Amino acid sequence: MSGPRTRGREIALQALFCGDVHEGLPREVADDVIAHAEASPDVKAFARELAQGVLGRLAELDGHIAAAAENWEVGRLAVVDRNVLRLAVYELVARDDIPAKVSINEAIELGKRFSTAQSGAFVNGILDRVRKDLGLPAEPDEAPADDAADAAPTSFSPGGAPGDTRDGGPA
Repeated sequence: MSGPRTRGREIALQALFCGDVHEGLPREVADDVIAHAEASPDVKAFARELAQGVLGRLAELDGHIAAAAENWEVGRLAVVDRNVLRLAVYELVARDDIPAKVSINEAIELGKRFSTAQSGAFVNGILDRVRKDLGLPAEPDEAPADDAADAAPTSFSPGGAPGDTRDGGPA
């Protein structure tokens, strides 16, 4: 069973995915996905905050990803991987209450769960580079209780590119 923030991230990822593949109205699509999710109001509120935060800073987040993902165009990344990265980079950039390690670990698990087995290593490598570029510490002094329970123990060693190139490969 996942914690409430993990569930909120799952819903936010689903909303971002749907908004990404839907032409025209990503905010409305994301809001609709969140509204219809099976979750408590608090979990939906967290998911909405994350999804709308990502959509509101999309160009900035994609810039961080592009800088870290050498030889990969953000638009050619697998849709799931692209949105996992956007979600985590949003947390790294805008959520001081969530330690970088937690955001990265959660993203790795989302990548493994919703994309491919290779996505975890790819997401880890990109996010660790973004973390370093932002000057964030690898290890927090102490994670908030809610996020600490959600995070899966994972290393920070940089990974390689995903083996799945359904939506494109190296640019």
